[in-house]
Amino acid sequence: MANGPQSHFADVDGVKYHYHDIGTGEPLILIHGGGPGASGWSNYSRNVEALSRQFRLIIPDLVGYGQSDKPVLEGPRFGIYAKGMLGLMSRIGIEKAHVVGNSLGGGTAIKMALEAPDRIGRLILMGPAGLLAPSTPMPTLGVRQIMEFYGGEGPTREKLRAFLQTMVYDSSFLTEELLDGRIAAATQPDLLANPPLGRGGPPPIEALWKENLAGITHDTLILWGREDRVNPMDMHLTLLAQLPNAQFTVFTRCGHWVQWEKAKAFNALVAAFVRGEMS
Repeated sequence: MANGPQSHFADVDGVKYHYHDIGTGEPLILIHGGGPGASGWSNYSRNVEALSRQFRLIIPDLVGYGQSDKPVLEGPRFGIYAKGMLGLMSRIGIEKAHVVGNSLGGGTAIKMALEAPDRIGRLILMGPAGLLAPSTPMPTLGVRQIMEFYGGEGPTREKLRAFLQTMVYDSSFLTEELLDGRIAAATQPDLLANPPLGRGGPPPIEALWKENLAGITHDTLILWGREDRVNPMDMHLTLLAQLPNAQFTVFTRCGHWVQWEKAKAFNALVAAFVRGEMS
């Protein structure tokens, strides 16, 4: 399926983006996180079957990830990613879409709503990056592992296994097949030359908590795993304090991948929220 008939490429301002286009109905864009080896399909494979029965799913690989181009990126990343996603929407003829974002993808979704509010419908944010954690020491274990993955001796299978174990509450979800796919994706030659979040030091992402979050009036569903060791749950307070139309759901016994560890509940919640049944 990852390279089946729903797999496409589009040129956006000279950058090649890979994406999947599956299902019919209102457009729903699923934006992945920024961990080593991430891609749209790897993040959302457990959600496609259920959600594509009701929506047109656009599942992109951000620039620097998956099968999209991997140029040298300069400057804060959320702005780059948001511009790319809005450009991809225009390139494939989507004027307005609902957006789901996990981690780095959640920060990207927030930036899209800030930059082009009329093009965004409902927002679903899962452990989004770029926010304050008022009661958690930073950087977290998961963020340190991302920062260090391409540094030192470079990427290894052991580093990746440790990072993925940090991502989830229940490590039985982590199969050797998953690890094989992620290490292959994380060690592509063009990616090794230009890791999207660098080779150490703080990830080059904007402090979204300093932006006009109160101006995001979209209906927003915030989802978090209580045991998230990448972007801790107390980050949600920044959003709830400012977004005027937000609601929050927490999942116990769940890490950073709500859509993976709690796929059935996630699929049902997202579908109901996008249909307007939770307002």
